[in-house]
Amino acid sequence: MGTRVLTMLDEQLWQGLPPVDPLSVSGSVSCILPPRYESVSGARKFTRDTLHGWNLDELFDGVALVVSELVTNALRHAVLAAPGLTDAPPARLHLMRWSARLVCAVRDPSGASPVAGEADSAAESGRGLYLVDSFSDSWGWHPMAGAAPGKIVWALFRLP
Repeated sequence: MGTRVLTMLDEQLWQGLPPVDPLSVSGSVSCILPPRYESVSGARKFTRDTLHGWNLDELFDGVALVVSELVTNALRHAVLAAPGLTDAPPARLHLMRWSARLVCAVRDPSGASPVAGEADSAAESGRGLYLVDSFSDSWGWHPMAGAAPGKIVWALFRLP
């Protein structure tokens, strides 16, 4: 993947996020999420290692829960739901650290908006976006710009 593509992806990640001075970005990393559910544990490990490197270990539990939910949703509703889309870009997890904020963003190949499920108390799924909303300071999503298929779902955390 060339530098130009990464720059274009970075610009698309900024869409829809609360305004921030680009000079306050102190770290940005990403990883590809292979199309299998084991990618959720890989995303948690990637998050743990990244937060440790940024001296933000105390945020791991909440951030990891949100990352798990966002990655699971991307895999379940976009990647594994449409296995015939071989030309679609893979899902990707992005972590960005600003001076006072941390953003977790998951890109997937579906243009469909995320929808909060209506799970009853006995259901085993359907609460993912409620958990994202509860554990992050804010969250949102936006479609990829231009001809690129897909969307980015993000969650923001204020840093201590």
